[in-house]
Amino acid sequence: MSPQRSATASEVSGGDAGGRLVRPFALTGGRTRPRNEFTLITVVSAVDPPPARRGRQQPEHARILRMCGKPIAVAELAALLDLPMSVVAIMLCDLLEAGRITVHPPRVVSPSQDIHLLQKVRDGLGRL
Repeated sequence: MSPQRSATASEVSGGDAGGRLVRPFALTGGRTRPRNEFTLITVVSAVDPPPARRGRQQPEHARILRMCGKPIAVAELAALLDLPMSVVAIMLCDLLEAGRITVHPPRVVSPSQDIHLLQKVRDGLGRL
């Protein structure tokens, strides 16, 4: 009979390679709702240069700021961080309130332009 290998903490609970586990509520200070609305397609970027007054930040905040060197969508950020969207939104609220990031809401496209474009696409596909 072969001995059974017990799963490591990171395999069972989604921790990192060092076996450390940080629960989402610990990252958000127990908060469950963001103070601002972030959609999946909202684009954020780090403020450059960063504000002079910098408070103590969590390592995850620093990771977010590094990833926001170029504008990035919130959904992509959550995927790269491997964190739930709700947790990322709360952490982005912290960074926004600290003046560390800028939020670029999605551009509104005129409905008349959309219909015109869709008609062109339809016509082009019809010619294929």
